[in-house]
Amino acid sequence: MALSFAIVFVRDVRPFGPGDPRPRAVPGWLQAGLRLLGLIAVGWIVAQGIVGGASDGDVGVLFLWVFGWVGVALVSALVGPVWAWLDPFTTLFDAGAWIVRRLGIAGWAPAPYPARLGRAPAAAGYAAFVWLELIVTGGGGGRILVGAFLAYLALTLLGMAQFGRDAWRARAEVFSVWFGLLGRIAPIALAGIPDDGLVRRRSFGAGLLEPGWARADVALAALAVAAVLYDGLSQTQLWYDTVGLTGITGGTVTLAVFLGVAILLALGVARLVAGSSGPAIGIAAVGAGLVPIATGYIAGHYLTFLLIDGQKILIALGDPFLQGWNLGGLAFFTPNSAWLPPGLVWAVQLTAIVGGHMLGAVAGHAAAAEGLDARSKGALRSLRLRQLPLAVLMVALTATTLWSLGQSIVGVKPGG
Repeated sequence: MALSFAIVFVRDVRPFGPGDPRPRAVPGWLQAGLRLLGLIAVGWIVAQGIVGGASDGDVGVLFLWVFGWVGVALVSALVGPVWAWLDPFTTLFDAGAWIVRRLGIAGWAPAPYPARLGRAPAAAGYAAFVWLELIVTGGGGGRILVGAFLAYLALTLLGMAQFGRDAWRARAEVFSVWFGLLGRIAPIALAGIPDDGLVRRRSFGAGLLEPGWARADVALAALAVAAVLYDGLSQTQLWYDTVGLTGITGGTVTLAVFLGVAILLALGVARLVAGSSGPAIGIAAVGAGLVPIATGYIAGHYLTFLLIDGQKILIALGDPFLQGWNLGGLAFFTPNSAWLPPGLVWAVQLTAIVGGHMLGAVAGHAAAAEGLDARSKGALRSLRLRQLPLAVLMVALTATTLWSLGQSIVGVKPGG
C-alpha cells in the first residue's frame, strides 16, 4: 500500500492526459428513460409506504440503500453522470413548475443561495443519511425510511422553489452533490447543465484535478470514508469488546464522534499539505486523494450487497404493493449467492480498496503539485515533505479497512 506513495515521492507523476473536449449529445430516449425510472422509483416507494406491510421486496430499501447508495454511486464513479437525468427530485420540480405555469399562477423570483453555505448542507445531509442507514434503520426500511424519504423530498422541493432549482441541486441536494463528487473519477462528464443533454470524454480520474474543490467536498469525502469504516469496524469483535455502546443512543454517540474526528482529521491534513502554497492546494490534494478511496470502499464493502440483495427486486415485482400477491411466482424468490466464490469476492474487495488507494495517491500528489516547477529540486523536496501527512492518512485508512474485512462478522445486518 505504501508503494504507490513511494513511487510518487521518487518521481513527479502527472498521469492524466487530455481528454476530448468536444461535447456529445446524450440520446433523448436515454434521458427520458432515466427520468421515467426515477419517477417510478419514487411512486413505488410512496405506494408501498401508504399500504404498509413488511417484505424482502421493500422497494425503499432496494431503491435507496441498494441501487441508489451503492449502485448509482458506482456507476457515477466508473461510468458517468447517470444521476443528472435519473434524479427524481428535479423531474418532480419541473413537472410542478409546468403545472403552475399552465394554471397561470404567478410564481416568485428565487432568492440568492447563501454563498457562505457552499455545499455544507449537502455534507450535513449526507451525515444524516448515514445515521439513518447505520443507526436508525440498520440498513432496513419500513415506514421510518419512507417517512424520512418523504420529508427529504419535501425539503428538496421547497429548497428548489426558494433558491432556484439549479442552485439547490448543485450545492444542497445530497445525492446530486455526492454523485457529482464521485463523478470526478468517471471518464464521461457533463458538458454544461443536465438540461443541455451534453457530455464530454476525458481520461479516467482526470476530473479529480479539475478546479472547484471546497472544504465541504473534503468533509463529504471524509464522511463517506468514515461511514464505511464505521460500518465495518462496528461489526468486529474488537469493537464490541472495547466500545460496547449499542442501541440508537450509543450508536448515535459513537457515530457522531467517528464522523466528527474524520472531518477534522481530513481538514487538518489539508492544512498541512497546503503549507505555504495556499489552502486551495491542500483542499484539492486531500479531496482528490479521498474520493477514489471512498469509491474503493463502497465497491469493496458493498458490491456483494448490491449483487445479492439487489436480486430482491424480483420479490418486489412478485408482490409490488405488499398485499400478499405472488405474480409470476416471484414473491418467494430466494436470492442466490452460490455463483459468487468467496475467493473471487475477496479478490474484488482487495482490488477495489487497494486500487482506490493507488488512484487516490497519484491524484492527491498531482493535485498537490499543481503549478509546481518540476525542475526545482527544492520545490519537489518541499512537496514530498508536505505530502507525508496525506500518505500516512491514506495508508492507515486502507490498512484499517482491509483488517476489518478480514475479521469475523459478529452481527449480520443489511449493508454490512
